[in-house]
Amino acid sequence: MTTTQERTARPFVLELHEGDRTMAALLGGKGAGLAEMSRLGLPVPPGFIVTTEACRAWLAGAREPDGLWDQIEAAMVDLERRSGLRFGDPSAPLLVSVRSGARFSMPGMMETVLDVGMNDAVAAALVARGEGRFAWDSYRRLVQMYGRTVLGVDGALFDEQLTRLRQQTGAATDAELDAADLERLTAGFRWLVHERTGEDLPQDPREQLHRAVVAVFASWNGERARLYRALEGIPDDLGTAVNVVQMVFGNRGERSGSGVCFTRDPVSGAPGVFGDYLPDAQGEDVVSGSRSPMDLSELGRREPALHQELSTHLRTLEEHYRDLCDVEFTVEQGRLWILQTRLGKRSPAAAFRIAVELVDEGLIDLDEALTRVDGTQLQTLLHPTFASQEGLTPLAHGLAASPGAAYGQLVFDSATAMEWTAIGRAVVLARPETSPDDFGGLLAARAVITSRGGLTSHAAVVARGLGRTCVTGVEGLVVDPVARVATLPGGVSLPEGTVVSVDGTAGEVYAGQRDVEPSAVSTAISQGVPHTAEISDSTVRAVLTLLAHADLRRRLGVMANAETPDEARAARRFGAEGIGLCRTEHMLLGERRVLVERLVTDDDRAGALAEIEALALEEFTSLLVAMEGLPVVVRLLDPPMHEFLPDLVDLSVEAAVAAERGTLDAALERRLSTTRRWHESNPMLGLRGVRLLTVLPQIIDAQVRALAEATIALRAAGHDVRPELMVPLVADVAELTAARERMEGIVADVARAHDASLHLPIGVMVELPRAALTAAALADHADFFSFGTNDLTQTSWGMSRDDAEANFLAAYREAGILATDPFKTLDEAGVGALVAMAARDGRRARPGLGLGACGEHAGDPASIGFFARTGIDYLSCSPPRIPVVRLEAGRQAVLLSGAPRPTSDTR
Repeated sequence: MTTTQERTARPFVLELHEGDRTMAALLGGKGAGLAEMSRLGLPVPPGFIVTTEACRAWLAGAREPDGLWDQIEAAMVDLERRSGLRFGDPSAPLLVSVRSGARFSMPGMMETVLDVGMNDAVAAALVARGEGRFAWDSYRRLVQMYGRTVLGVDGALFDEQLTRLRQQTGAATDAELDAADLERLTAGFRWLVHERTGEDLPQDPREQLHRAVVAVFASWNGERARLYRALEGIPDDLGTAVNVVQMVFGNRGERSGSGVCFTRDPVSGAPGVFGDYLPDAQGEDVVSGSRSPMDLSELGRREPALHQELSTHLRTLEEHYRDLCDVEFTVEQGRLWILQTRLGKRSPAAAFRIAVELVDEGLIDLDEALTRVDGTQLQTLLHPTFASQEGLTPLAHGLAASPGAAYGQLVFDSATAMEWTAIGRAVVLARPETSPDDFGGLLAARAVITSRGGLTSHAAVVARGLGRTCVTGVEGLVVDPVARVATLPGGVSLPEGTVVSVDGTAGEVYAGQRDVEPSAVSTAISQGVPHTAEISDSTVRAVLTLLAHADLRRRLGVMANAETPDEARAARRFGAEGIGLCRTEHMLLGERRVLVERLVTDDDRAGALAEIEALALEEFTSLLVAMEGLPVVVRLLDPPMHEFLPDLVDLSVEAAVAAERGTLDAALERRLSTTRRWHESNPMLGLRGVRLLTVLPQIIDAQVRALAEATIALRAAGHDVRPELMVPLVADVAELTAARERMEGIVADVARAHDASLHLPIGVMVELPRAALTAAALADHADFFSFGTNDLTQTSWGMSRDDAEANFLAAYREAGILATDPFKTLDEAGVGALVAMAARDGRRARPGLGLGACGEHAGDPASIGFFARTGIDYLSCSPPRIPVVRLEAGRQAVLLSGAPRPTSDTR
């Protein structure tokens, strides 16, 4: 047992037996997993961990922290004792792997160097013992990884040499190269390293180790690692641990090999051991997809005792972690070693199914199951799937690596994928296999196809984590990134830009753009199928089960943004508890916009108002009936006037042409004059919302009178209708009081005319910083607040959403200035602070004040936690996003109550 005093004396290094799974912040996820497996008695090679503290110290000073190397040297002496081997001794050589290991899983994003300690003397000794092929295979791997990771040589240059050698020898894969071939390859790699860097591979094993550790530290700030952290919301200051572990060798002959497996199917979630095994190979061969592996069941036929031992260890791990585990293992000359375990990346479908089936098995409860999934995953499952088409023949078949349906234009490198996506094209990335350098392309593409690789290859694992459709190991497909063409069996060519459809659920690729249909999950939710029904689809059953539990646990109400009866009915089918935002301007768009133009041009203003009121009465009546028994919040006219008036440039040109031809009439002149008078340089901050209602109060009269008339008539007919009114774009309490006084007067007039009693709650949309800052004053005159976070973000940041997204937000994110798009995910530090302040001050002034949010952020899973913590009563979003908000609201309620918080590894 290591004492606290001993631990304090060497704070940068721990041996595996000194750690456990709770120490992921210090040991990284990989190191914590190794330590935990050692405690469980699983066959783990001995080793030690350079902690994240050491990495953070290195990052802070850009140099090795004092005492680090002395601690590593001491740990190496202990590792030699445990292994019975010696570092750098050709007679009993100890080789080690040097692997990164961040707290949160970042598959393939940082660096690894294997076979550290191999040199000329060790290779010669192994050759003399009759292990020539193993010696040179291990040596070339070290030179390749060290050259790329430590010395910065372009990895593609090594791949080119390897490809040339296979072509010269007729070898289909690396495994067919003999000892002489591999010796030549090692010499070629070393020549390449010297040519590119002026250095050779160090022959001193300790120098190899020293520089490999520093290279792993440096990889924390590599481009792909930074991009991945930004996507996953992983903080930049965590640093990575470095795992130094005795090498065990899967490339040591026929009774050796490496594999990656899962305790359940990470694609479908089905129970049973699932994975890939590659004989006579190191683990990197399985992950890279450079050779197509065999199914794990083949290992059971070849080595039944080994397969049984592996299955036992997998059961132990799943029961211990109570979750899907991703496990890497190596077989060395008939002996099994477990090299890594972590919570496995899984598809959204698998996430739901596994969570619910673990509940069924008694390993977790429904609360914990709810924390194992999230709204983003459900959003993916609501996406349409390909419609079945009888007689449609796939172009190609492969492995169903990540489910989904997507189409796009073929591209053959990541740079093109990112470039085409940036200009609005849908793309499908096709590669022989992917590597960590392809992360940007994987992120940009809608789907990924690889000609090589299995279900645990890099492309498959990363695509599942990103929610991208993926098909790997496509039979007979030849992808030529240089010629920019893919060739199918039979010689059919698919040049870059060809549109294909990718079915990641079936593992098929089709020509052209296929038709899509609603997903089974979306259909079941909208049809109101109860979770207790007999449901054959395991994913649908799991989603309905967790959605029902989320509804029991959530404290946030879920409303819809809707203006038409069809939208209202769709919202109710998806579980909406009312309409939180009825945008009345949507009722006046299209052909009806001429009514607003007539209103502002004084061209029969009375007639235009009468028509607007008649239309509003009809629309409100239909909407209230569709939402009977539920609240409907009607926002008065809000948008800038330019949305209703002719384009000034187009109208000016029309008038100029008419004048030139002598056909300019008084009506066109009047129309041009009016448009000029109402034209604004910045209409989003101009005459809109309550300001328009002040300038043209007759619009208030028409809309409020129509809503009051519809309400009284429907209630008289026995309908339970619950309308509310909302005033938009308020900046000052005087604006609100003036509008409210007018609105209440109209409601009272209508009620008296019908000899009825009518009260309509009146609220205010908080969408300007000044409204948030003066919330206490507004609350004295408002029944509720609804936070319009779209405009609140624009006015807080001082940027137009449309202009920012088109012009500079992407550059801001690439430069690291912004981690997320503030128009997609709520800016908690700025906009969120205004919302929280307004909610607090408003409730202090009026304790019963209702609070809602109805901007884009209300339907964003990453923002819902903030609203739950802030005490908002309800969120209002578009109808299709309602299930997402229901689920995420329930999940956040569980997390706020103190249930176990999931790690990012569950994604």
